[in-house]
Amino acid sequence: MTRELSWKIGGQQGEGLESTDRIFSTALNRLGYYLYGYRHFSSRIKGGHTNNKIRISTSPIRSISDDLDILVAFDQETIDLNAAELREGGIIIADAKFEPKVSDGADARLIAVPFTAIAEQLGTSLMKNMVATGASVALLGLPVDVVKQVVEEEFGRKGSAVVVKNVEAVDQGYQFVLNEVGGPLAHFQLDAGDGHQRLFMIGNDAIGLGAIAAGCRFMPAYPITPASEIMEYLIKHLPKFGGTVIQTEDEIAAVTMAIGANYGGVRAMTASAGPGLSLMTEAIGLAGMTETPVVIVDTQRGGPSTGLPTKQEQSDLNAMVYGTHGEIPKIVIAPSTVEECFYDTIEAFNLAEKYQCPVILMTDLQLSLGKQTAENLDYEQIRIERGKWVREPEPLEPGELFARYQFTEDGISPRVAPGTQHGIHHVTGVEHDQEGRPSESPANRKAMMEKRFKKLENLQVTNPIKVDAPHEKPDVLFIGMGSTGGTIDEARTRLERMSVTTNHATIRLVHPFPAEELKAYAEQAKIIAVVENNYTGQLAAQVRLHTMQAEKIHSILKYDGNPFLPSEIFNKTKELCERGDI
Repeated sequence: MTRELSWKIGGQQGEGLESTDRIFSTALNRLGYYLYGYRHFSSRIKGGHTNNKIRISTSPIRSISDDLDILVAFDQETIDLNAAELREGGIIIADAKFEPKVSDGADARLIAVPFTAIAEQLGTSLMKNMVATGASVALLGLPVDVVKQVVEEEFGRKGSAVVVKNVEAVDQGYQFVLNEVGGPLAHFQLDAGDGHQRLFMIGNDAIGLGAIAAGCRFMPAYPITPASEIMEYLIKHLPKFGGTVIQTEDEIAAVTMAIGANYGGVRAMTASAGPGLSLMTEAIGLAGMTETPVVIVDTQRGGPSTGLPTKQEQSDLNAMVYGTHGEIPKIVIAPSTVEECFYDTIEAFNLAEKYQCPVILMTDLQLSLGKQTAENLDYEQIRIERGKWVREPEPLEPGELFARYQFTEDGISPRVAPGTQHGIHHVTGVEHDQEGRPSESPANRKAMMEKRFKKLENLQVTNPIKVDAPHEKPDVLFIGMGSTGGTIDEARTRLERMSVTTNHATIRLVHPFPAEELKAYAEQAKIIAVVENNYTGQLAAQVRLHTMQAEKIHSILKYDGNPFLPSEIFNKTKELCERGDI
């Protein structure tokens, strides 16, 4: 029996790998296992190698694993590309149709299963994915009835005949493997899950749910990987709450429509990736100048240009922080778990309205699309804060305008919905006075710039950094953002076994940077290791700039399109130890 293992399925895009993964992982989730998934997929609609990897555990996990226990292969390319991940004694379950082969020297057992032949006997080769699901369940010694229940739910809308055939495909794959190996293999049998029902979702779905909970009722967006699932989630669910999603002609239209809706008093957001964020830059400046709240999600991917649209990267940080022409106040926050994607989306809307500025929610492809276990959400935590929203302005004298951009002690002015009695004012993208009338007065310009930036002087964000600091003076302070958190923690566990003491700070408020909160931890550490998926060390540059600890900072970088493995962070840090930096 084992408490943890990793399973991967690979083949050509469009062969049904997603449904295999979905049914298999849903069954595991219902049995009370913790799961963490990673999708490696091509940027083509159909064709090209793709694989889905799931880590399964009886305890919480937040990282993909270094190695692999079971590989399910629909073609020889899957074996050739992924067999090296298999640990000693691993198993390959492959479709007998392509006469699978394992290279010499590979220490893995190959089980050829007639996925396609069984499926064709049942009526269609498309059901080979269900045969593979049954074969996987047999190896793990899982109750097949739970899988059958998920299959019934998955295919129920297609009619009972389809359900019966797919259940039979699962059964035949299950029985074939049991007969082939003589029953479940002890070292692949999972300890029982705890049976607790938990959420199992991707970060994008959590963002969509968070937007609904925050009161968002309009989303204009242009589809782009890896942000499209946010739009698709809201297309499905937002109308139930009186909301609307519009697919716009481009990202420029999307962000300007979102700004317009927010100006009208409707909470609205848009979501994109790096290329879309670039197109939104001018409009983000408009939101800053007019002090109009807007929430923008940037799900980072490999760039520049089209780059690697379906691969992991964290290289938009500089664009989010510095990308606007001129100077405006804005807020960039970065969730690091699925749960934080939900709560931070709600906070993003509150921050946008409280401080009347653009708020960018920064995720990355792995966090956006990697499906993982999440604890049940606490809806009692939800608070809606609309800031200085004035519903009934004081009466105006004849010819007087509402002071929409009034100079105030905290820099935040009263805000009113257009058309409200006694709320008439000008709105323009040029510099303006307190009533919104265009003004080029140097004195007014100086006062307005100071007013706008004053808004963030007392910025309050929940947990600007998330810190795990068991040591007063650690050998290493790890700093990361987004999806790297769980991987860093796993590397830390291995380092602690070597008597290397470590603390970990996850940056959640990227801009304005939480310098004061981070400084104390940075000063205590012997070295600082900044972990990020980009080439130039953009987060490390922020840490260097704001903590004045340049001589301590070392970058651990990865920019090949894949997320970090725990062993990569462990090995890089071990090198620092051996070099004498610690």
